[in-house]
Amino acid sequence: MKKQSKEYGTLIDRTLRMIKLNFIQGFKAAGVDLTPEQWVMIDRLHENNGISQTELANGSFKNAPTVSRIIDLLVSKGMVERQRFENDRRRYKIFLTEKGKETFEKANPVALKLRERGWEHLSDEDYENFVRIVNRVFENFSE
Repeated sequence: MKKQSKEYGTLIDRTLRMIKLNFIQGFKAAGVDLTPEQWVMIDRLHENNGISQTELANGSFKNAPTVSRIIDLLVSKGMVERQRFENDRRRYKIFLTEKGKETFEKANPVALKLRERGWEHLSDEDYENFVRIVNRVFENFSE
C-alpha cells in the first residue's frame, strides 16, 4: 500500500470514538455525570487546582471557546468555580469544588481501568512507539 493512501486519520478517529464511548458508558455505570471532555478538565484541575482557563486549554489541547463552554457546564453542575485573578480582572482561575473533588474520586477508578483496558496485550515498547508515531504525525501537520 502506498504511504499516501493509508487512512490513518480514519483509524485514529474510529479509535477515539470507541474510547469516548467506553468512557461515557463507564461513567454512566458508575453514576458519574461527566462527559469524556468534562473528565479531562476535572482530571487536569485535580493535578493543578486553580490554574487559568488558558492553561486548561493548553494542557488539554482544546481551544479557548470549547474550554469555556465545558467550564460553564461544570460550574452549572457545581463541580468547579471561577475566581478572578487579583491583578487581572479579565482572567479566571478555575478551582474544583467539594462536589468536583468527590466526582474526581468517583470517576478516577473508572478512567484508570479504561486506560488499562485500552493498553491490554501491549508492551511499554508498543506505547513508546505509539507516542513517537502519533507525535510525528502531529508534527507533520504542524509544520
